[in-house]
Amino acid sequence: MPHHAPLMGTIVAGFVVAFLMGALAHKLRVSPVAGYLLAGVIVGPFTPGFVADIALANELAELGVMLLMFGVGLHFSLRDLLSVKNIAVPGAVIQIAVATALGLGLALYLGWSVAAGLVFGLALSVASTVVLLRALQARNLVETDRGRIAVGWLIVEDLAMILALVLLPAMAGMFEGEPGEGASGSGLLTALALTVLKVGGFLAFMLIVARRVIPAALHWTAHTGSRELFRLAVLSIALGVALGAAYVFDVSFALGAFFAGMILGETQLSRRAAEETLPLRDAFAVLFFVSVGMLFDPSVMVEQPGPVVATVAIIVIGKSLAAYGIVRAFGHDNNIALTVAGSLAQIGEFSFILAGLGMQLGILPPEGRDLILAGAIFSILFNPLIFTLVAGRLGEVKRREEADAREREDARQRERREHVILVGHGRVGRLIAEGAAHRGRALVVIEEQVDFARAAEAAGREVVIGNATNPHVLDEAGIQQASKLIIAIPEGFEGGAIAAHARRLNPGVVIFARAHSDEEVDYLQRLGVDHVIMGEREIARAILGLAATSRPAA
Repeated sequence: MPHHAPLMGTIVAGFVVAFLMGALAHKLRVSPVAGYLLAGVIVGPFTPGFVADIALANELAELGVMLLMFGVGLHFSLRDLLSVKNIAVPGAVIQIAVATALGLGLALYLGWSVAAGLVFGLALSVASTVVLLRALQARNLVETDRGRIAVGWLIVEDLAMILALVLLPAMAGMFEGEPGEGASGSGLLTALALTVLKVGGFLAFMLIVARRVIPAALHWTAHTGSRELFRLAVLSIALGVALGAAYVFDVSFALGAFFAGMILGETQLSRRAAEETLPLRDAFAVLFFVSVGMLFDPSVMVEQPGPVVATVAIIVIGKSLAAYGIVRAFGHDNNIALTVAGSLAQIGEFSFILAGLGMQLGILPPEGRDLILAGAIFSILFNPLIFTLVAGRLGEVKRREEADAREREDARQRERREHVILVGHGRVGRLIAEGAAHRGRALVVIEEQVDFARAAEAAGREVVIGNATNPHVLDEAGIQQASKLIIAIPEGFEGGAIAAHARRLNPGVVIFARAHSDEEVDYLQRLGVDHVIMGEREIARAILGLAATSRPAA
């Protein structure tokens, strides 16, 4: 490999070895994550052979974290975030305090200073964004109550770690007992006030300015009809906001990307934006696990077996029990408590950042970093197993829910024969639904916006809540038995994706869709939409018809 191409070498080696180890893990029927971590060890500096660039690998992995958080934000609304604040905020704070205390206890037992113990404990208290979201997404839990609480908890943890990273340098002097600004506390208060001001400024900017600019920019791009330009716009928004948040407001890349996705998620283009970023999210998430493996020195297992076991126990058992107890104490059921506990039983990217800063400030000893890395490796490896155990514990509940769902589905299917599916219950969709009701047609409404869905239910419609670009949502609405599909949403390109899925699931269904431009009309017709209605054309025809039949006043 040429010495002048470290970026190419890191990317190629990371992907190739990750593929080989991931395929081996799949063959052995273990989580592919184990293969990705082993790939990182193989291309890392502690094993012979080719050594990838660790700094570049970490930066590439950060791209994956940003894209992943952007994707989660697309499915998350401000309302969802506020709806879990009563459990996520106190729960995360208490859990961080418990994990930090456990880490401090282990550090004092090992003979470290109180300052080192606090940094060590904080590093063990915060879960990995990538691991948590991959686990939730693999089980379709992100958009459930359990998933929202876990993601809200993660956001609070990220905010707490941002605060810790800012305050740690100001507190370093106090830890060392040096006189001056740090010891007096004025530097600490200044740093705290500045951090709160910056985070508040970022939130205000996103909610006041970006909330108007981002959706407008993406809608304009969508109407150009260029898929390439749309994909570029999505990536520019995700990465640009994340980088700007970090440089201007000192907010983490992940948090900036999350809020960019959340703002964009309020638009009807959110599902398409999620689909466009999915391949890159998956690819760079793999590089995250590779970068973690590159940092791991296997010799720590031989030199410090006891502390490694104790560190892993704090992360996997201590944090999980604390999270479980907190969620139950706040009155939530066993399902939610087990899901949150399983989600948080690992550590990741913020832990490495805290460990690096602690070593840079001379607070954390080198063995502390090694234990944190070992804890990350083993907790990430154990996390799929923990989720499997959680799933087994909840299996009976899930089977009962599935049986009830099958009964409801059988009842719906008996009622649905040659019914009409209406996608969207906005201004146009509501009028269509009223007309269908007057004609006595069986109608199923698919609506993603919760307020519109509730309005449809209040009007007596059968409603499936979800995005119709998802084939599972179309299937739930009974697309195989439908005679007609009416796509009443105003986005022609998103309507095309819905039509393509519907045509594959039911080749004989008659499809109607809206369009706002000649490009959208051509696009929908190419996808097999039977009737495309363009508002401007229909208005022109109506006016011409009236003009032809009207006579001048006497």
